[in-house]
Amino acid sequence: MTAITASAVSELRAKTGAGMMECKKALTETAGDLEKAVDVLRKRGLAAAAKKSDRIASEGTVQSYIHAGGKVGVLIEVNCETDFVGATPDFQTLVKDLCLHIAANKPICLDAESVPADVLEREKDIARDQAKQAGKPEAMLDKIVEGKMKKFFQESCLLEQGFVKDPEKTIKTLLTEAVSKMGENIRIRRFARYELGEGIEKKTGDFAAEVAAQAGLK
Repeated sequence: MTAITASAVSELRAKTGAGMMECKKALTETAGDLEKAVDVLRKRGLAAAAKKSDRIASEGTVQSYIHAGGKVGVLIEVNCETDFVGATPDFQTLVKDLCLHIAANKPICLDAESVPADVLEREKDIARDQAKQAGKPEAMLDKIVEGKMKKFFQESCLLEQGFVKDPEKTIKTLLTEAVSKMGENIRIRRFARYELGEGIEKKTGDFAAEVAAQAGLK
């Protein structure tokens, strides 16, 4: 089996604009042959999809989704180029799938660039402290932190998460496939996830403790 190098993936990505995972899959299928991999991506429409990414997308929809008996809610804006595409069943299904995914996977932001600076620094500090406590050499700390941050982005950033209906496919890839299928630039502009009671300090057991105290029990 031919080993697929990071440089080969990067070169294919530069040629086609397709996602990293899709480039790696194409190279694997073609035993590392770059030109054949380009053809594979073109046949799938993924290379062409990248060319649409700079086109203005100001149409689309704002949708809401309520899950778990009113315990979780999602509000999302997804843009496309025309109201015609925005009204198609494929586009509407995509938006519903994104809502379902957000409800289930709890992303905190759209992508790595959107992570607030204070959250980023806190995660880096935690990763570094964990590595130190594990006795890792000082020279390895930066690389360890980098690896942990990559995992953090994959778990916390919407575009980097594995799609809830197909974890082998990221949300970024899902959008790329949608662009290829619908022929327009499609992007998630913003979203919000609400969970009942989130951020409220829970006092479970406080009332029982109070009753016990009043009864003279410990």
